[in-house]
Amino acid sequence: MGGAAMTWMSLNWTLALPEIVLSCCGMAILILGVVSRGNFFRLGCMLTVGAFLLTAMLVLSGANGVGYSGLFVTDAYSVFVKLLVLAAATLGVVMSLDYNEHENLRRFEFPVLMLFSTVGMMLMASATSLMTMYMGVELMSLSIYVLAAFARDELRSSEAGLKYFVLGSLASGLLLYGVSLIYGFTGSMDFALLAKALSDPASASPGLVVGIVFVLSGLALKVSAVPFHMWTPDVYEGAPTPVTAFMASAPKVAAMALLVRLMASPFGHLLAQWQQLIVLMSIASMLLGSLAAIGQRNFKRLMAYSSIGHMGYALIGLAAGTQAGVRGVLIYLVTYVFMNIGTFALIIAMRRRGRAVEGITDLAGLGRTDPAMALGLAVFMFSMAGIPPFSGFWGKYFIFTAAVQQGMWALAVIGVLTSVIGAFYYIRIIKVMYFDAPDEAFDVRPASLSFVAGVGGLFTTLFFLYPAPVVAAAEAAAKVLFG
Repeated sequence: MGGAAMTWMSLNWTLALPEIVLSCCGMAILILGVVSRGNFFRLGCMLTVGAFLLTAMLVLSGANGVGYSGLFVTDAYSVFVKLLVLAAATLGVVMSLDYNEHENLRRFEFPVLMLFSTVGMMLMASATSLMTMYMGVELMSLSIYVLAAFARDELRSSEAGLKYFVLGSLASGLLLYGVSLIYGFTGSMDFALLAKALSDPASASPGLVVGIVFVLSGLALKVSAVPFHMWTPDVYEGAPTPVTAFMASAPKVAAMALLVRLMASPFGHLLAQWQQLIVLMSIASMLLGSLAAIGQRNFKRLMAYSSIGHMGYALIGLAAGTQAGVRGVLIYLVTYVFMNIGTFALIIAMRRRGRAVEGITDLAGLGRTDPAMALGLAVFMFSMAGIPPFSGFWGKYFIFTAAVQQGMWALAVIGVLTSVIGAFYYIRIIKVMYFDAPDEAFDVRPASLSFVAGVGGLFTTLFFLYPAPVVAAAEAAAKVLFG
């Protein structure tokens, strides 16, 4: 009896109830889609949104603890990341409603793939073992490979899916090889046991450090940090725009959160060994994201380089290696998700005579032909440039403050300078909208896109009035990793 009780305690499956429920909902929607004879796409999207909302309630009401013999954890950090991922995924599904109808992508598999990808991201947020981490990354990635190539009749989409699959497979190989090296030199995959074994930095063998570098490389490709960014512009441009919006938000949050937990928790004592690598990746990402975007004429490619730069800013907080740095990363990810997904909602709304357009010059004179859409884009562009009082400014403020507190002045200064460079191409879009000769007006926006853009715009604009809940939640989440 006692042995059975111990097994139950070590399993503690209720901690993973949100993931279990979401997976069951996904399988139910999949079966309903197969047996239904009509167009199940819109109903499938609504059911998926409902599943996300139910899962969010379970995440909020769930207990904290470690389950599955140390493979899975529920704490303030995982709850913070899961809620942000679910919010991004929900808005991503809502954005796809009318786009998929227009582009003849009305297949029920679309929301199901987004759902299972989200399950993988939630698993990544709660991973406390290298094996759980790998399973979460693969579940997320396999679904997104299919989503990127979902417009199978379009050459661009097929090419995007293939490129992401090939490079994503490379990342998985690097990640798995790194995991095998770490296990080989330490004898454990458990984060807590690794942290205990590596409490003395002198005990870290060169082989272990090489393993950490491989794992870091695999996750860097998932967040599209330089030098593992090469897939981003082509995949962003070729994938269906709702998929691009989804890829640019939820998976980035999950991968960055996993990277932060991994480096701060089991490898936190080895800060001196990996800090400079993170610093170099951060600087290279900020520089490339700022400079390469200047010459872009396609809005989606510009957003791709923008996302590379934003991940570079987020890496500053990880490079600081402190609780304040992790708090800054989490706040930055929140501000990034809402301004990014709001921008993509308005990119999807760029249609003339039923045909999607993506050029920056297509926005000419938008301030006169559609003032509401122009105002929304202006808010998001100012926020991405880091101009106060919008949320993007405060995200960078917390990141740069953490770096300065650790004496990393050079990194903070480079971050500020690249922000100034980046402001050029963001403000250029505003110039095109308000000062260029008007082009033909866009088609009437669907209510779903107006809703998503409105949510992103309100959060981005009003964040400075009451940032306390997000800051407090980020503080509590960061404390878990350094407690």
